[in-house]
Amino acid sequence: MRSRSRPASRHPVGLAPPGTALALEHVGKTFPDGAEVLRDITLRVDAREIVALVGASGSGKSTLLRIAAGLTAPSAGTVLTGPDSPAFIFQDPTLLPWRTVAGNVALFAELDGIPRADRQALVADAIALTGLRGHERQRPRALSGGMRMRVSLARALTARPSLFLFDEPFGALDEITRQRLGDELQRLHLREGFAGLFVTHSVVEAVALARRVGVLSARSGSLVTEIEIPFEYPRAETLRYDAAFGRVARAVSDALRESFAAEVSGSPPGVGE
Repeated sequence: MRSRSRPASRHPVGLAPPGTALALEHVGKTFPDGAEVLRDITLRVDAREIVALVGASGSGKSTLLRIAAGLTAPSAGTVLTGPDSPAFIFQDPTLLPWRTVAGNVALFAELDGIPRADRQALVADAIALTGLRGHERQRPRALSGGMRMRVSLARALTARPSLFLFDEPFGALDEITRQRLGDELQRLHLREGFAGLFVTHSVVEAVALARRVGVLSARSGSLVTEIEIPFEYPRAETLRYDAAFGRVARAVSDALRESFAAEVSGSPPGVGE
């Protein structure tokens, strides 16, 4: 099966070592106006692992994803990825309104020049994986927000990427739909074996999905801590109501609050506590 080619990039990019889907080494980003949004970020995502990033608005989460995707050049540091292009899933599903569900799912395979018979098999498999059977002929305007996001995921799955980059994909959805799609994403991850870097404002969502959660500082754009999530996959839907889950979520929330308080006071996290 063909995979999508690596995009051209203006910044230092190389192949990640075996077993690593993404490695960011001392990555920084300063905009032309002098605003520093990322500082000395070193982060690894192993193959078949999901890592979540949480942080306040403006902490550089989305910028970091764009750097990982090769869409934005860092001011410093190196990005190492696999041989295929990562799949980028935005909060807006970015569907073509004149195409049906099946037509939207087929788009990347068409652009890659995959033969029609192979393309149809890829599309059918992706539609089945994402619960879209029976909706192939519908157009985006007839779908709910959750269904449109399923189409976006199915479209990306046709490329069989080894790495997904998620920029708050469920942020605009209601809480019930958000939880349901999070659980479905976990099942897809376990079946397909892709790695993922998942940006979210929701601590609960991060803890429910990820193997590790990285906390970005509120202002300086640095990675202040990584917290291991101890729960094995598959994770039950009821895990969110477990006392152990609550303790881990509290640890992530405390790290966010400590980072914000430290930057307001001018002290490093953990100093003066």
